[in-house]
Amino acid sequence: MKNVCKKIAAVLKTIFGYGIMISLFGGGLTFFGYVAALIIGGDTAAAICAFIQGKILPVIIYISTIMVVLGLVAMYLDGEKALTTDKKKASKHEGEM
Repeated sequence: MKNVCKKIAAVLKTIFGYGIMISLFGGGLTFFGYVAALIIGGDTAAAICAFIQGKILPVIIYISTIMVVLGLVAMYLDGEKALTTDKKKASKHEGEM
């Protein structure tokens, strides 16, 4: 069972990595879109900002939220203690206290 969990965690971590990379890239593109709108100005800039806010940002937010959930599931399946200050794996260090 542990080997199956490790394999699933490895796949989920790969998906998580690519998904977060896509989210960060999309966030960077929105930044440059806002900078371009700032330079252009006027009604065109307002249309660019409305498009970014209405169409692109919600997709990026959904993707990043799903990727965070996948990352947390992968960490728990791998035996890592997520959301704690302790970085040790649970399976290796349980009896050392």
